[in-house]
Amino acid sequence: MRQGLDRPSDQSRDRRPARCASGAPAPKPLEKKTRIVVSASTLNAEYLAPLQIARAKGEFAREGLDVEVKLLPTPDALPLLAKGDIDVQYAAPEAAVLGGIRQGFDIRWVAGNFSPGPGSKSGLWVKRDPGQEPGAPGLEHRTVGTIIGKGSVIMYPMRQVLSRNKADMKLVRFQQLGPAEVLTALKRGAVDAAWLLDPVWREVEGDPGYSFLGGQPPGEPLGGLLFGPDLLTGNPDAGVAFLRAYIRTVNTYFAGDYKKDKAFVKELGEVLRTDPETLAAVPSLRMDWEIRDRTVARLQDAYAEAGVTDGDPLPEDRVVDRSFYAEAVGHTP
Repeated sequence: MRQGLDRPSDQSRDRRPARCASGAPAPKPLEKKTRIVVSASTLNAEYLAPLQIARAKGEFAREGLDVEVKLLPTPDALPLLAKGDIDVQYAAPEAAVLGGIRQGFDIRWVAGNFSPGPGSKSGLWVKRDPGQEPGAPGLEHRTVGTIIGKGSVIMYPMRQVLSRNKADMKLVRFQQLGPAEVLTALKRGAVDAAWLLDPVWREVEGDPGYSFLGGQPPGEPLGGLLFGPDLLTGNPDAGVAFLRAYIRTVNTYFAGDYKKDKAFVKELGEVLRTDPETLAAVPSLRMDWEIRDRTVARLQDAYAEAGVTDGDPLPEDRVVDRSFYAEAVGHTP
C-alpha cells in the first residue's frame, strides 16, 4: 500500500515519491471541531494545490478541521507561528526559519511539498553571447537575478548548479528582483543569468541565446509545512489530522501526472485562480510529503557559503519532525 516511508536516506534521482492508495489514509474525525490557521506567501502557486484542493474537496472538514489560509509574507508569519497566532506555515526551512529556531522558536518542518517532475526546466538560465558554447564559464563576478534572497532554500540547488559549471558561489553577485522583473532583466542583459520558475522558463526554452544549467534536485522536497507550538505540543492530534487530510489529498488527486486529466486541470485553475492553459504548459509537480535525510544539512552548508549564517549548524532533530506524517499514514515505530 505504501511506498517510500522510512526511506528518507534514498537520494536517487528516480526515487518514487511516498504514496498510499487513493482515498487513504481514511479520515479519523476529531471529537471536537478544531480551527487551524495556515499562512502562505502566495495563494496561487501550483505547489499549494494539495492544500487548496483539500479545502475545496472537504478533506479537512472530514477530519473535524476548519482550515483558514491567510496570505502573509514569510518574515511576517514566522513570529506569529512561534507565538501560536497561526498554527501552520506553508514555507521552507529558509535561513530566517533556522535563525528563529536557533533563538528558541518552537517550530519544526513536518512535511515536504514537491520536487520537479521530469521535463521541468525551472532553475538557472544563463544568457549566452553569439557563438558562445553552452555552460557557465564566466559567471564568476557576474550577476544572477532571482526573486528570492540569499537566505532562500534555492541557494542549495543554486550552489549545486554553479559548482557543476565551475563557478564559485562566493564569487557570483546575486541581485534580488521582483517576480515580474526577472525575465525582463535577463532578456535586456541587466543580469547575466537568472533563476526562472514555472512557467516563466518557457519564454526562453528553445532560444539558442539561453542555456538551462539545472534546477532543484529531483526527488528532494525543499519546503512544505511548518508547525508551531499549537500543533507540535498543544494539540498534536489536530496536527496529525491536518497531515492525514493533506496526504489523502495528495494520494487521491496528485498521485501521478495529474495534468493528463483536463477536467482536473480546469478545476485546479479555478481553485488557484490561474489560467488552466498556463498550468498545463509545464510538467506536473511530484508532490511528496517525505523529508529527505540531510536536506537541512545541505541547506545550512549553502547558507554558510552564501554568508547569510554563521556558527555551528543545527542538528536535524532541531528542525525536522517526521513523526506527524508517520502517524498520519499509520506507521508504528
